[in-house]
Amino acid sequence: MKATYDAETDTLSIVLRPDVNVAESDEDKPGIILDYDAQGNLISLEILDASKRVTEPRRMEFETTG
Repeated sequence: MKATYDAETDTLSIVLRPDVNVAESDEDKPGIILDYDAQGNLISLEILDASKRVTEPRRMEFETTG
């Protein structure tokens, strides 16, 4: 998994499966783009105008449980 924030375009991209090709993209809600593989599995998402939608787009916290 990889997350990238581009301050120039104010875009936050989260790639869940970097080794899989995008077969279809869907703008589920305005400014939220979901990418799917050929089997319909979510492989990445892109958040446009991220600084307006995410509290701190330049900061990320990762946690596991269990």
